[in-house]
Amino acid sequence: MYQLTQQQLLKAPVDEVWSFISHPANLNVITPPEMNFEILTSVPEEMYNGLLIRYKVTLPLLGRSDWVTEIKHIIPQKQFIDEQRIGPYAFWYHYHGLEETEEGVLMTDEVNYKSPFGILGQLTNALLIRNKLEEIFSYRYQVLEKRFNRDVTVV
Repeated sequence: MYQLTQQQLLKAPVDEVWSFISHPANLNVITPPEMNFEILTSVPEEMYNGLLIRYKVTLPLLGRSDWVTEIKHIIPQKQFIDEQRIGPYAFWYHYHGLEETEEGVLMTDEVNYKSPFGILGQLTNALLIRNKLEEIFSYRYQVLEKRFNRDVTVV
């Protein structure tokens, strides 16, 4: 099992940040274009506990893959989880948390995942999967900086 954690301070009101991250269609905005991310199910304006979302995504080694996640443990303006039901990982559990601070909203992403490919998964993770996840979260970080921290120069 592996873990990837990223935190980011967003200089915006919590309701504005929540409105953006809780709208499933915005996954298209924060996913790198080369992944050809496509939501296949119709999604509501606001997510709810038990919402299943089906996607297609392009991944290294796997090509075009189906992915189904369930949204759960929603506490509005605080947190939610997306958990893989069908997809490329042996296990995927992604916590999204928001915490109001004096400087803005501290957003925390924590992904617990298990690589596919059984025993080869450790090598695959070290050589490919971990780096790809870090690239995806780096892209997400940059998009959110531009959206919410307009006065900050992004390099």
